[in-house]
Amino acid sequence: MTPLPLSPHDAAARWRVLCAGVCALVLTLGLARFAYTPLLPIMRAQADLSLLAGGWLAAINYAGYMSGVLLATAVGDVERKFRLYRIGLLLAVVCTAGMGLTTHVALWAALRFVAGLSSAAGMLLGSALVLNWLVAHRQRPELGIHFSGLGLGIAVSGLAVVGMVGWLPWDGQWLALGLLGVVFFIPAWRWMPRPATLPTTASTAAASAPPPSGRWMKLQTLAYFCAGFGFAIGATFTVAIVEKLPLLAGRGSWAWVVVGLAATPSTFVWDRIAQEISVARALMLAYALQALSALLPLLSDGVALNLISAALFGGTFVGIVSLTLALVGRHFPANPSKAMARITLGYGVAQIAAPAMGGMIARATGSYADALAVTTVILAAGVVLLQLLIREERKTKA
Repeated sequence: MTPLPLSPHDAAARWRVLCAGVCALVLTLGLARFAYTPLLPIMRAQADLSLLAGGWLAAINYAGYMSGVLLATAVGDVERKFRLYRIGLLLAVVCTAGMGLTTHVALWAALRFVAGLSSAAGMLLGSALVLNWLVAHRQRPELGIHFSGLGLGIAVSGLAVVGMVGWLPWDGQWLALGLLGVVFFIPAWRWMPRPATLPTTASTAAASAPPPSGRWMKLQTLAYFCAGFGFAIGATFTVAIVEKLPLLAGRGSWAWVVVGLAATPSTFVWDRIAQEISVARALMLAYALQALSALLPLLSDGVALNLISAALFGGTFVGIVSLTLALVGRHFPANPSKAMARITLGYGVAQIAAPAMGGMIARATGSYADALAVTTVILAAGVVLLQLLIREERKTKA
């Protein structure tokens, strides 16, 4: 086994590796990718960004993420993955600051695409590297702490925008976020060790178990598509929706802080719920709560309900991702990464389509109400698909 620069017996080493993974997620997703959400209404007001262009920029960002997913799954060599991870960190800093250096929509689109690529490096490659280190050093292969960086990144980007909105224009905020990204870049670069080459083990009984039916996989992919649609609408337009409330005009970034604070501990909460009622039923509950988060702004323009909506969205979307990947990995133990990549493509297609649709609806109607209504229906369909998934599992076992 390739020796690692950190001692496997040193508890501090484990925390440094986990901290590197968390910082990578804060940088590549929280800042490079998701800071666009609280800055969207500010760019509309100060940089003349139209509703339609705002939706398309979000869609292009998701297209960049999906391109990164395809690239990450195509690369098998762990050393190449490590190099791509580091390139992703660099790109995250550059494209975040770069958003404040131009007013051309085409250049913004290119930068959002690159930001999507970098977020795949933090999400997929960073997760794989952390897991590699834990397995190589006989640590428990749990990524709950690592994925908390996703919610933390959202909270950091929201708090940063809240703190800057009164004294920096939109372009100055992007530049400041790029500078803030350097703070997270350093530990994400320095504390993430080179991957170890793990020994090939004999096939286990679980690995030789027959996979679920093709119908099961289709239902799971369709359900995950619904989740991707709900996530994309919430991640793109939450702040813009809250900004329209009279009492929160100019303070919509606080909603994004609420999303991040709710998302940070959510993986631990949903893991516990799944242990009590099963993964599939926990997913049904998460989908239903996220549908409620899309419905609440349609029922009231009150501050309390809209902030509850933001909390429900933040508290469900990370849990849905972690539970779904765990469920698929358990059903395809021989080659989990391939199965995960297949359903992630469906999730990604929804992420591209949803914000573009939301932007077109907002331009045509002047509000996001119809987009939220469509999202509620699609997430409700996801609940139905998950129920069919449970029945398919029972049929297969029988």
